[in-house]
Order: sequence, then C-alpha cells, then structure tokens
Amino acid sequence: MIATPHDREDADDTSRPPSKSARKRAAHAAQDLGEALVRLRDAELDALQLPEALGEAIRAARHITSRAAAARQRQYIGRLMRGVDVEPIRAALAAHSERAARASERFKRVSAWRERLIAEGPTALAELARWRPDLDRAQWARRVSAAQAERRRAAGAGAAARELFRALRALFDTMP
Repeated sequence: MIATPHDREDADDTSRPPSKSARKRAAHAAQDLGEALVRLRDAELDALQLPEALGEAIRAARHITSRAAAARQRQYIGRLMRGVDVEPIRAALAAHSERAARASERFKRVSAWRERLIAEGPTALAELARWRPDLDRAQWARRVSAAQAERRRAAGAGAAARELFRALRALFDTMP
C-alpha cells in the first residue's frame, strides 16, 4: 500500500497557514459581525470600546445609501474586524440579544395581560389579585373599566388602555 499525503497525520498541521476557504469563512464571519455592530445604537457601540477607526467606519456605514458603497463599507468593516479580538464583541452582542429577547417577552406578557383584563374584566382582575394580594382592586377596576369603555367607543387603544399598560408594566417590574 502506498501512503498518500492525506493518509499520514502530520504533526505540524498547526504550522500551516489557513486554507483560502478558511480565510474566506473568517472574513465573512468578521463582516457579518460588523453588520451586527452597524445595527447597534451609539451608546451600545461606545460600550464595546472598539478601536477608533472601526467605530468611525461603523457609524459611516449607517449613512451610506448607495448599495455598492454600502457593500464596500461592509467589506472595509470586515477587514478592520480581522485586527480586533472578536470574542468579547460576540459575547456583548449575545448579551444584547438576550436582553432584547427578555424585553420583547416582557412586552408580550404585559400586552397579553392588558388584553385579557379588557376582555375578561373582573375574572382576570381576580387572578391578578391572587398573584399580588396587596393590589388596590378598586383602582385597578377603574382602570380596567375605563379601558373597556374606551374600547367600546373606539376600536383602537387609547389613553386608558395605555395607562393600563403602564400600570401593568410597573406591577410586573416589581414582581419577582
């Protein structure tokens, strides 16, 4: 049997430079990470403490309207990203994504409770009061009835429904 270069295991596999495909995958990954950074707000971007040139390139990318120019800018950001340790950035983006998911879930839960209180009235309020015995039922009943009356008058969410939402959000913020 003749041994081919692929059959034997080289001890110096790690000393070889990465293949062209591996370099392209790394470049695309850096560019994708840069695109995620472009979508962040300035305060979140500043918290990452990126190099100045990278921060400026990201901010500039937000204002580019030309499709070709935007593609070139993304490539430039990807090139700058290759010189930066990306693991802390990935961890920060993962934490940001997790916070956004929790905020979205919280918003959905508060909205669902608002709709349930408006639709079911005293039944839903009684269940909410079981969770929070210190709840001022009279005040909450007034909020719910105002939102119900508003819903009967107009098909949209008005001031009373928004007030009910704010009160529910404050209540859920104090819950464990």
